[in-house]
Parts: sequence; C-alpha cells; structure tokens
Amino acid sequence: MEEVNKQRMDYLDWDEYFMGVAELSAMRSKDPSTQVGACIVSADNRILSIGYNGAPNGFEDKYFPWDREGDFLATKYPFVCHAELNAISNFRGNKKDLEGAKLYVTLFPCNECTKLIIQNGIKEIIYLSDKYANTDGTKASKIMLNKCEVKFTEFSEEKSKKLVLNLKK
Repeated sequence: MEEVNKQRMDYLDWDEYFMGVAELSAMRSKDPSTQVGACIVSADNRILSIGYNGAPNGFEDKYFPWDREGDFLATKYPFVCHAELNAISNFRGNKKDLEGAKLYVTLFPCNECTKLIIQNGIKEIIYLSDKYANTDGTKASKIMLNKCEVKFTEFSEEKSKKLVLNLKK
C-alpha cells in the first residue's frame, strides 16, 4: 500500500499525552504550595489509574493543615496522600496489571512512594521535575530504584509543548 501521509503532524506523542494527563490531574490538588499529578499506564499505552496529592478520603480539605512549616502536626506532611499513592490506591483492576507499567509523575517520587511503586511492580517512571534531588529522601528513592531495576527518566525538554486547554464550547 502506498503511503499518503495526510495526517496531522503536530499531534502529541504518548509521553506528551500521559504527562499532560498527570499535569491535568495535578490541577485537582488543593495544596497551595505543591500540586503533583500521576498517571499509571500499561505497556500497551492504556491509562490504568490517575492520582493527585491531597487529603485522605474523609478528611475535609477546609480543615486540612496545608502549612509547610511549624509544629509537625500543624503541617500537611503527616497527613497528605501523595499523587503516586493515590494513583496506586485508585487502581481498580487486577494488581497483576500494574506489573511492568509506567508511571508519569510531575514530581520525582519520595522514598515512601518509591517503596509502593516497587512493591506494585511498576518498572518505569517518567518525571517532570526533580526539585528535591539533593534531599536524602530522593537520594534513597534513586538507590532503591537502581537496585530494583526500575528505570527513571526525566521528561524530555524537546518534547515539551505548551498545551492550552479550553473547556468552553
């Protein structure tokens, strides 16, 4: 069959599409300082689950301590559910389907989420930002990922496109 090549050429590739879904998910976060989104994808490019950082189910956001500094129990840190945790928790399929999956996430996973990612068989992480790269938690994450042969790659700047989403008709 002869090639025609009349299709649109400026479409999103899979990485751009799934990172866009992660970014869109992050927009659901009510955290005033850090919004993170995650999208888990099967080997055949099917979205398995999504998540964003926020309060646990049943903990109403308006009563949630969103502060970053102060007494530990008056900050968000002991309470917030990370995007990766939520994406894995939100998954409604067979746990076997997570094995070999990819995780697209807007912020490199912390050490606690990394353990959950590894335990669920996710084998690749594509991340947008690594702003906490010099923290012990992120260093621990990278040690675990390397030892467990989970690939992690920063989302390519060449792939970055400014996406405008207009929800009006």
